[in-house]
Amino acid sequence: MIFLPWQLTAAYFLDLLLGDPSWWPHPVRWIGRWITWCESLFYDAEGPPVFQRIAGFIFWLVVVVGVASATLACIRLVSYLHPTAGAVLTVWVAYATLATRSLHSESRGVVRTLAAGDITGARKRLSWIVSRDTSQLDEREILRAVIETVSENISDGIVAPLLFLSFGGPVGAMAYKAVNTMDSMVGYLNDRYRYFGWFAARADDVVNYIPSRLTALLMVAGAAALRLDWRNAWKVALRDARRMKSPNAGYPEAAAAGALNIQLGGPNVYSGRIEQKPTLGDDVNPLSLSVYSTTIRLMYATSFLAFLLALALLVCLR
Repeated sequence: MIFLPWQLTAAYFLDLLLGDPSWWPHPVRWIGRWITWCESLFYDAEGPPVFQRIAGFIFWLVVVVGVASATLACIRLVSYLHPTAGAVLTVWVAYATLATRSLHSESRGVVRTLAAGDITGARKRLSWIVSRDTSQLDEREILRAVIETVSENISDGIVAPLLFLSFGGPVGAMAYKAVNTMDSMVGYLNDRYRYFGWFAARADDVVNYIPSRLTALLMVAGAAALRLDWRNAWKVALRDARRMKSPNAGYPEAAAAGALNIQLGGPNVYSGRIEQKPTLGDDVNPLSLSVYSTTIRLMYATSFLAFLLALALLVCLR
């Protein structure tokens, strides 16, 4: 299946224009339902750890192959029926893998509610986009959570999908979204998923290894373009990124912390347990609404640089 530069361009700007309307059919939601159904087939709580690990690997394989095959089959079938319709479907699927506008929209909803003085409402809205317990967070911690989420997801929601689009078209990007969504659903070290979700978690680490580090580099370049502290972004990314338990999440978060001269990380509560996350960056500027606004500017700058890179790669590969 041929994926053309104009289709990547159309998909990117559709994402900037439309985001992810809740009423619009979205393939990633279908992926979530497919993952849930497959989990019901393969998960066995009574099985020994080795069997759960094997089942987890087979589950992962079935999900990824199923998503990639369904994407390819749909695009080819529609293209066979009508080439123009096939081209439109290709653009729509590619657009659905990107999340620049939705990252802005979801985080802005939290911040606007907080700015209006409704801290209870801000906590509730924040709980829709983060996995930590938000019920007791104060204003600073809410802002920290929002900035951490935006900066980390610049890699998962923007840079990585653009890279996979440039190398594998919509099929490759949808396969990536399947891997990423599985990690968010089953890649936990809890009693249920410790063994069953091990492969999903490791696979997500592997596919995001290069995108996360590339995201940090693009964020440094974006910081330079916006006249932020790009030198500190570079320094903090090199110094602090590897403090995180995740092999990938620390890179975009550390680059953002350095560019904004803020400190991210600290204690988070998950299912009633306090988890102390390492700190990233230096506590020079206090977390504020203006810092959030600058984070969004940095996100858009990084997103556009990633688009230009993906477009150049696609043209070279063509």
